[in-house]
Amino acid sequence: MTNQPAVHARPRDPSIEPDTKDWTWVLDRPCVECGFDSRSVRREEVKNRLTANASAWDRVLGGADVGVRPAANIWSPLEYACHVRDVHRVFGERVRLMLAVDDPLFENWDQDEAAVLGDYGDQAPATVSGELSTAAASVGAAYAGVVGDQWERPGRRSDRAVFTIATLARYHLHDVEHHLYDVSG
Repeated sequence: MTNQPAVHARPRDPSIEPDTKDWTWVLDRPCVECGFDSRSVRREEVKNRLTANASAWDRVLGGADVGVRPAANIWSPLEYACHVRDVHRVFGERVRLMLAVDDPLFENWDQDEAAVLGDYGDQAPATVSGELSTAAASVGAAYAGVVGDQWERPGRRSDRAVFTIATLARYHLHDVEHHLYDVSG
């Protein structure tokens, strides 16, 4: 019998500590780090704010040293941009699911696993910029298509957090705006 290396169910970047915090509190109070106050977000502005955020990422991705981590345990701007692109894709799927299914249970999404499997640090910045803009436009259009009582349609994460489309939009917007703050500060 040979000694086989341990097989991990989920790959990890050992230099990055997994984010296991429950960020749903941003729906009830301002974020002390970035200043975002989700309670002040109007439904009508979600699409435009997502578009503006995507444009800002386009500028970030055009910068020098975009693939360099500021510290070994902090994602590079490129890695953050890949994450934001994928956040848009995941939330787009969730909005469409909430519109099609009554009270769906969302499939779990492990952002740290996605970063490793997606090889975020080795992606081409120009490609990521285009994909991020496309994903932001797609999810922005999904939110823009929500009308009336549809904003109150529920959906649940596997950790039992319950969202309506309205709270999902505000939670989503905080995520992408917070990460822009992360790379700008």
